[in-house]
Amino acid sequence: MTDLHATPHIARESGTFAIGGDLPVHRLGFGAMRIVGEGVWGPPRDRDEALAVLRRAVELGVNFIDTADSYGPQISEQLIREALYPYADDLVIGTKAGFARTGPAQWHILGRPEYLKQQVELSLRNLGLERIDLLQLHRIDPEVPLADQLGALVELREQGKIRHIGLSEVTVDELSAARAVTPVASVQNQYAPSFRQSEDVLEQCEKDGTAFLPWAPVGRGELAGPGSPLTAMAAEHGVTPVQLSLAWLLHRSPVMLPIPGTSRVAHLEENTAAAAVRLTEAETERISQYLGT
Repeated sequence: MTDLHATPHIARESGTFAIGGDLPVHRLGFGAMRIVGEGVWGPPRDRDEALAVLRRAVELGVNFIDTADSYGPQISEQLIREALYPYADDLVIGTKAGFARTGPAQWHILGRPEYLKQQVELSLRNLGLERIDLLQLHRIDPEVPLADQLGALVELREQGKIRHIGLSEVTVDELSAARAVTPVASVQNQYAPSFRQSEDVLEQCEKDGTAFLPWAPVGRGELAGPGSPLTAMAAEHGVTPVQLSLAWLLHRSPVMLPIPGTSRVAHLEENTAAAAVRLTEAETERISQYLGT
């Protein structure tokens, strides 16, 4: 096992990537969805632990945090500000807009330009920022022209309130259509060693030098538990299945920025230690084949 106390900034070992070409971050980041209540709704069960997770992430060298206005809603952003403001100069916070929330586990796509603008203004206030480094459209609203949705974000960028624009859960065709409106700095799709339906999108991001942020990077829990199919291989490396999964992602592509999330410091430390796990090409391919593609 990696000694976290001997490597206090271990996230740095994951390498770096420049989002949008000008925002260098360590490739292993932190996803702040799980620091709020059950169903991604309301305050966390343990507020002190949630704040400790955010502070510990930065201590471990994480300098990219992914959140969204809909996590809580707004509570994740507020916790980030409470824990980390004033922010370190190299800390990049990405947030998202495009969902309306009506209750626990209830998500409604809403991409009307006036709504997106309103939510970005709320995010600026909640995070205590004058400009959001990365604002991702959380989902494309099929009821609103894409040019109108992205146009609202472009307008905010021209006003200096957004630095870069990204997308979430898109196809290659949707990515191409978006690029006809604005440069796209990032794509955030579901992707894990056991879930690779977005392989074509990842390959397009590699060609374009676009950051690819895999959400649910260790699957829906199937790679993390005691019955994980990676248990035996992880034992060969002296790591956990979660660490092996995250290491596989980091080795899969240089544009990959995994953002594992948790509400517990112990789990955060386990996740972040994956930055130091080294796999050969043969080992990476072995995992790929074992998990089915």
